[in-house]
Amino acid sequence: MAPASNPRVRFAPSPTGYLHIGGVRTALFNWLWARKTGGRFILRIEDTDRARSTEENEQVILRDLRWLGLDWDEGPEIGGDTGPYRQLERLEIYREFADKLVAAGAAYRCYATKEQLDEARTELKAADPKAQFRYPGWWRDRTDWPADQPYVYRLKVSQTGHTSYRDLVFGDQSVPNSAQQDVVLMRSDGVPLYNLGCVVDDITMGITLVARGRDHMINTPIQIMIYQALGLEPPQFAHLPMMLGKGGAKLSKRHGAVAVSEYRDQGVVPEGLLNYLARFGWSHGDEEVFALDQLVDAFDWTRCNRSDGRFDPTKLTAIAFEHLKRPELCSDDDYVTRLKPWLEDLYGAIDEAKLRTVLPHIRPRAKTLREAAETVDYLFGAELHYDEKAKKKFLMSERGKVLSPLHDLIKKVEPFEAEVLEEAVKRWAEDEELKLGAVAQPARVALTGRTASPGLIDVMVLLCRDTTLQRLAAAVRLAEPA
Repeated sequence: MAPASNPRVRFAPSPTGYLHIGGVRTALFNWLWARKTGGRFILRIEDTDRARSTEENEQVILRDLRWLGLDWDEGPEIGGDTGPYRQLERLEIYREFADKLVAAGAAYRCYATKEQLDEARTELKAADPKAQFRYPGWWRDRTDWPADQPYVYRLKVSQTGHTSYRDLVFGDQSVPNSAQQDVVLMRSDGVPLYNLGCVVDDITMGITLVARGRDHMINTPIQIMIYQALGLEPPQFAHLPMMLGKGGAKLSKRHGAVAVSEYRDQGVVPEGLLNYLARFGWSHGDEEVFALDQLVDAFDWTRCNRSDGRFDPTKLTAIAFEHLKRPELCSDDDYVTRLKPWLEDLYGAIDEAKLRTVLPHIRPRAKTLREAAETVDYLFGAELHYDEKAKKKFLMSERGKVLSPLHDLIKKVEPFEAEVLEEAVKRWAEDEELKLGAVAQPARVALTGRTASPGLIDVMVLLCRDTTLQRLAAAVRLAEPA
């Protein structure tokens, strides 16, 4: 698809809670298109839900977008020529547009009360329990508006013809106008409902493409009607397939982590999370793993899928692991920079040289930064913590008896270097007719507290002689009678 000149796209979250990964997928696709085309990515805050919108939630959204690297060109804390970028700061603008629609005969004031509407619903349900209530149009053609009563603005929807548009993902769409009703555009308190607020913001911010989840397709015909009533050309639309949980239900907390902050706290790298979300609803042949700049170059709306998909946290972790594991995606320097705060949070100040030494043993195994930090507790932690099952199986049993002679052997090895240690341990095991596995597993538990670790000789070198001997001696004491 050829981009419009000076493309302008937007992401418009509501600060009523955490930043949902489904929302991030929408933000990402808009951001990719803006960066690919040299356009502008606008962030605006839809804070009209006064009961649930908070400044704290907004700050969480901004923080998480920054952590992901999805920078915005206009919006909160940056500004721009088309602000304000919070809806509650734009109420006068919405009122102005609502009055324009009334003046054009495309909208009207409705003075129907909640009690009147509730009564009409009750009567309809009594007559036909399966009937869907539609506003009866009581004020549609009236102009005898009371001067002292509250009212809402309603759109005067044509009941003939169709509203049609071409969706960049789903193709040609056409909805009969008879399927719509005279929806409320603005409440009596002057706060717009979604359709009016969205359209007015998109008009005044010069949005050229509206990309959002498929669940918003129900709103698109009404929004196009508003554009047409104002004599304006609608933007392009691209609706994205839904992100579903197990059983095909809408993705929610009951399906696992859905807040961006949860993945950050798990140590998932942001590039990996974005990579997974990009591939959710978009394809590029059989390729799975992309650096962010590669996603920018490859992205196009024609490659978006139409089918909804099931969110797979296991696959997300696997793709994020690739971003940590592959040197071309994360250099050693970058890995150290990312991992150090995790280590310092767990263990205090660390020896960066030692971290770099152990790095080749971490990268092929640790799927997240948290896991990487936790698997080297034996190296940086003040105390060694044993896995209880491993301790009982390998130290407090017959298998642990190899540790005392191993301790005596290591004490004599000179110099304390990998090749010399390996040769000495191998020769001793042969002399004692021991299999290396019978030595390595108890020794690994004695030195690291767990059964999975880098190779035994590598661990000894990383720990140095004194710590190796201290831990072997401590493990020997565990097997001694009380």
